Amino acid sequence: MPAKPSRPNESPVRLWRWRHNALRRHSDAVEAWIVLGVWFLVLVGGAFAGLLAAHSVDSDLAARRARAHPVAAVVTGVEPETPSAANGHDDGRVRATVRWTDAGGSVHRATARVLPNALAGTRLTVWADTAGRVVPEPLSRTEAVLQAALTGILVGPLFGAAVWGGGRLLQAALLRRRLAEWDEEWKRVGPEWRKFSGGRG
Repeated sequence: MPAKPSRPNESPVRLWRWRHNALRRHSDAVEAWIVLGVWFLVLVGGAFAGLLAAHSVDSDLAARRARAHPVAAVVTGVEPETPSAANGHDDGRVRATVRWTDAGGSVHRATARVLPNALAGTRLTVWADTAGRVVPEPLSRTEAVLQAALTGILVGPLFGAAVWGGGRLLQAALLRRRLAEWDEEWKRVGPEWRKFSGGRG
């Protein structure tokens, strides 16, 4: 049984918005550029945004590590305070006054969070900045890299989704404009078409 010959008109016309033809409107060309720009920003811009966010987080965490250093301190007194309920955040720690001496011989006093059973004279390690203030322990290099990577993985798709959504809104606006143009043209061409077709349609 002979094969059925294929019709040229059965295959879709690809990239028709980029080809010159009498039916292509200016809005079609604009939409083609918008689609191209959106996909470029989604892929390339999303990757760049993710890398930029990861680098920013990594730099910030590295700066925190550079400003903080561990010091050997001693508890001088525990402030009266009811230990907070265990919530997995501070293990019920309470405020206490601690003292340490830096490398230059200067004595520093500050308030830190210690375990509720810590008594005066208890030795512990706290983290301090260059001004002698107690600061939270910074993340390790491994933890910082992991957090920066997770931030980049999150920011990249979010940026791409935002760009894609903006592109869809622009396409919808172009579609409404195109429909309005067709309506205006039909108002001009419609009467002539009905005359030509003998009143049909």
